[in-house]
Amino acid sequence: GPSSEAAGKASSCDGCPNQKACAEGAGRAEDPDLALIRERLKGVRRKVMVLSGKGGVGKSTLSAQLAFALAAEGLRVGLLDIDICGPSIPQMLGLRGQSVHQSASGWSPVYVTEEAFDRQGDDGEDDSMVGDGDDVDVELGVMSIGFMLPSEDDAVVWRGPRKNGLIKQFLTDVDWGELDYLL
Repeated sequence: GPSSEAAGKASSCDGCPNQKACAEGAGRAEDPDLALIRERLKGVRRKVMVLSGKGGVGKSTLSAQLAFALAAEGLRVGLLDIDICGPSIPQMLGLRGQSVHQSASGWSPVYVTEEAFDRQGDDGEDDSMVGDGDDVDVELGVMSIGFMLPSEDDAVVWRGPRKNGLIKQFLTDVDWGELDYLL
């Protein structure tokens, strides 16, 4: 891998566009932003990643359901949507049309209101995702690129360094405060 002593020097590295950088040891250097990320996330007790190498398997749905379930238990929860190409979390959580605000301490997450836990469908049935919402202090903050797009129908087709840069910016610039879980 890029962090090994043989990086960029093995025959399997021939033709790789990063061969020179790896051979010079760039892969062995620690990213200077890691210290900032550690500092920014020091108030987060547990970090849970929901991931898959395949699209369309329900990562966003599972993340939203898990976030609602944890928040319904009275836990402080943050949901970081890093689905850059198709951010569906704002719609799933009833946050369409919301926008991110910036303060002196960084970007502020968009918070789900308690009404999201008490929604009633047109048929009169309880459509809330979990629980009944009674006497629960809901603390569910959400960050998504979906809040930053000019139109909710806009597509973002970023890959590689640009996508990684936005994910890193979410980790360095969002002020999550004290959380029990960051999903």
